[in-house]
Amino acid sequence: MTVSTPPLATPPSIPLIPVHPAGWPFVALFAIVSLVLALFSPALGVIGLILTAWCIWFFRDPERTPPADPSTVISPADGRIQMIVRAAPPPELGMGPGELTRVSIFLNVFNVHVNRVPASGRVTGLHYRPGKFFNASFDKASVDNERQSVRMTTHDGHEIVFVQIAGLIARRIICDLTDGQEIVGGERFGLIRFGSRTDVYLPEGSVVAVQVGDHVAGGESVIAHLPSVAL
Repeated sequence: MTVSTPPLATPPSIPLIPVHPAGWPFVALFAIVSLVLALFSPALGVIGLILTAWCIWFFRDPERTPPADPSTVISPADGRIQMIVRAAPPPELGMGPGELTRVSIFLNVFNVHVNRVPASGRVTGLHYRPGKFFNASFDKASVDNERQSVRMTTHDGHEIVFVQIAGLIARRIICDLTDGQEIVGGERFGLIRFGSRTDVYLPEGSVVAVQVGDHVAGGESVIAHLPSVAL
């Protein structure tokens, strides 16, 4: 009589956390420091291991599914809607002093910090401005802090501005866009290291789809609906 052998159980797969390329040098540094600390004290090594795991988590870069509706404005970052106000866009973009609706998204150190394009179209202006490092939750951070401003025009002629703003402990803004580049809503375009903020200036006639205090996901959450005709 032949005795059949039950198939071996397949071990559960462990999903790998995708990490943004800009994060790997920091992960490697944390890991090396952890190994050195472990040589002196196992307890310090464990602390270093925890910090290394946090570093991997901070630079995580999950896949997102943007909405298919081209009339929507997508959140460029994970975080909490901090304020919705009327304000003039950054003067360096040359759009004049007229005020637009500005939606500000605050990112804490536990949020995904990979930034995503809010709509499809073409980049029509880029400007990096050195500045200070006030807490990104302050309103004056939009004016005084280090920032990277992007001006874009959608395929329907709407102008949108989105701004990466450094925070209290953020010291590096990465923006991979170039002037004149064709962009697709929801695609990655940059990163802000550690606590920070992103602002989006909406065209006149846009309908805001979020409220202060809402939590949004970059590349997925709709923050506004564009008007049917560019004003």
